[in-house]
Amino acid sequence: MLGLFGPLGMPEMLIILAIVILIFGANRLPELGKGIGQGIKNFKSGMNQNSTDEK
Repeated sequence: MLGLFGPLGMPEMLIILAIVILIFGANRLPELGKGIGQGIKNFKSGMNQNSTDEK
């Protein structure tokens, strides 16, 4: 059975996190997270506007 992240388990997620920290540095992670969050928010907003325009 696949979990929340599909075939990725905890060891794989930790390796990915370590690589991201090495690439971007620990100081830039909050900045990166904020940017991703704003992008998702804008995407959802655009989807909601698009669905209300079609009615």
